[in-house]
Amino acid sequence: MEQQVNEISKFYNVVIEFITNYSFQILGAIIIFAIGIVASKYVKKYVLKLLLKTKIDETISGFIASFIRVIIIVMMAVLALGKLGISIGPFIAALGAVSLTAGLAIQGSVANFAAGVVLIATKPFKIGDTITVHDTYGEVQEIKLAYTVLVNEDKEQITIPNKYMIGDVLVNSFSYRLVEGSIGVAYDSDIEKTINVIKETLNTSDETSSDNEPIVGIETFGDSAINIGYRYWVPTNSFFKSQYNANQKVFDVLNKSNITIPFPQREIRILKGEE
Repeated sequence: MEQQVNEISKFYNVVIEFITNYSFQILGAIIIFAIGIVASKYVKKYVLKLLLKTKIDETISGFIASFIRVIIIVMMAVLALGKLGISIGPFIAALGAVSLTAGLAIQGSVANFAAGVVLIATKPFKIGDTITVHDTYGEVQEIKLAYTVLVNEDKEQITIPNKYMIGDVLVNSFSYRLVEGSIGVAYDSDIEKTINVIKETLNTSDETSSDNEPIVGIETFGDSAINIGYRYWVPTNSFFKSQYNANQKVFDVLNKSNITIPFPQREIRILKGEE
């Protein structure tokens, strides 16, 4: 029992001595760190307010302001440790090693964030545009720092990491997608009339874009038919539906106009050999 009392007494004396010798350092460190937290909050608000007055995107402005706040807090934490007499050299070395390891582990995520900042700054597309990247298309629904969310005609949500948006071929067709089709007509058909009726059919369709006039003309000369090609624009969210409807209308108008759509034909001759 006496031994336990002595140990408690020694611990009490050590605590009292520590508080006596280091109380002002501890208090100073706490005050420095508290000032850093409060100051960083106001600095963040001020920086964000200044950036929002410029043409810098809101997302990038928030990212920069938050980054500055983190830097201020880290600096004040280092000052607080120095006030306690703790050497920050080993701490910085350990922090550097941890940062390197973490950087290697999350380099893909860092690349996505960096690409997201570039996308938001350069704005190669915006929400509502239709883009095609890596053979994947869809209407842009969200643009985040790490990824971009697309939605296709089937209402499928497609998440693409932003690193694939930078340094690769990216096609922006805005609110529409291009449809390409062709149909074969007989060689004895009135080609000019055929082109005009197809073009008129596409122009009068409610599903095709009125901003881009359909293009219709001779595509190729086949063995059994002249292939008439046509290109037109339709809304992304009804791409296949509009394409199928347009093909039906083209087929119907050619039949009504008595323009023949021939079957593939082969002429076979049997030559009688000499006896």
